[in-house]
Amino acid sequence: MHIMVVGLNYRTAPIDIRERFAIADQDLPEALERLKETKSVLEGVIVGTCNRTELYVVVDRLHMCAFYIRNFMEQWFGIPKADFTQHLYIYEDEQAVEHLMKVVCGLDSMVLGETQILGQVKQGFLTAQAEKATGTWFNMLFKQAVTLGKRAHSETSIGENAVSVSYAAIELGKRIFGMFTDKKVLILGAGKMSELTVKHLYASGAAQVIVANRTLDKARELAGKFNGIPCTMDEGVAMLGEVDIVISSTGASDYVLTREQVKNLAAARRSRPLFMIDIAVPRDIDPTIAELPGVFLYDIDDLEGIVESNMELRRAEALKIEKMIAQERDNFYGWLKTLGVRPVIRALQEKANDIHQETLESLFNKLPELDERQRKVISRLMKSVANQMMHDPINRVKEMAADRDGAEAVDMFTKIFALESRLEQVESAETSEAVKKTADISAFALRPAVL
Repeated sequence: MHIMVVGLNYRTAPIDIRERFAIADQDLPEALERLKETKSVLEGVIVGTCNRTELYVVVDRLHMCAFYIRNFMEQWFGIPKADFTQHLYIYEDEQAVEHLMKVVCGLDSMVLGETQILGQVKQGFLTAQAEKATGTWFNMLFKQAVTLGKRAHSETSIGENAVSVSYAAIELGKRIFGMFTDKKVLILGAGKMSELTVKHLYASGAAQVIVANRTLDKARELAGKFNGIPCTMDEGVAMLGEVDIVISSTGASDYVLTREQVKNLAAARRSRPLFMIDIAVPRDIDPTIAELPGVFLYDIDDLEGIVESNMELRRAEALKIEKMIAQERDNFYGWLKTLGVRPVIRALQEKANDIHQETLESLFNKLPELDERQRKVISRLMKSVANQMMHDPINRVKEMAADRDGAEAVDMFTKIFALESRLEQVESAETSEAVKKTADISAFALRPAVL
């Protein structure tokens, strides 16, 4: 059995391709059902976001499985394979496990270290589990991956530094104001970057937004998104004495704000700090304004410098997380190898239990005068002896099963304790139990002794 992931993301496919592979929440159960019915697929999880669509599967063999998955995608999404095959990536076994762990930790995201994907993967797994599309392998792998994602963000600082221009502006503003509560924001122009920055400021508690633009209709449109006040450019400049934050992105060829304009309004500010963000290229705000007392002026280069510096910090933290991923990958495959020894251990325990019962019956037949209390004491002591005798061999075979030659060690253990015939009975019973619980998909997942 093998693990495989087939997908496309923001690196491999443009938005017009990615959006065609979107799966609505209400359609996901049916998609999982169809995926389970795909040839060679034993377990499945579908992760779908605006930046990626990925199909994680446990398959009974690798040969032809990628072909079967592409067929599923063609039929479910109604898109010819020729239109998307070149955008796909396929990872198998350890690479697939590493990829999942990188995804949940935010190392494969457009914004390095973002946390939203962790919740999206978790939800995709929970939905698949509820639809009985997962079994032993994925129930362990996805829980382990989600736990790792949480650790990555709690034990490192990968998510603590702003890595977008708009967030960098917020970070700078907090150094000046601490909080944005009750702060007034003036937008000069109606640029998209200005809108995004104001959106974050507004979400952080900014009290009022004033939008000044040469075209009043555009000012009204943007102001309406923040319950703000629209006005003309001249009216906005006249309000400089009242506001705390200025964000400018007009596209003008000359300065919209000059040193003299701000200097003349300084007295009205009564020493209150003025935080100015000039996102325009060419610049809207005369850079010499930064020399005025109480004025903190930043342009796009300042913000991008902060972003790049913070990205370097995130990359350093990502290296720590990659080491965590390597360890968790090894832990998963160590656990996977021990699955093959479970039926052997159960066979040994059942054999010991049968010997225990047969010995007790023989003893009690020879000593009929024993009362009920005496029989219980003897039974408990004999059971304890049997358990102690099995304790070390069971632990040792678990350790050997995780080694490179684990299959040979388990086979030798089976022969030493003469468990061959009993092992066949145990495996048959486990398969029957799995069929009753989760149908054929889990039955396959519970028989990894071939690893």
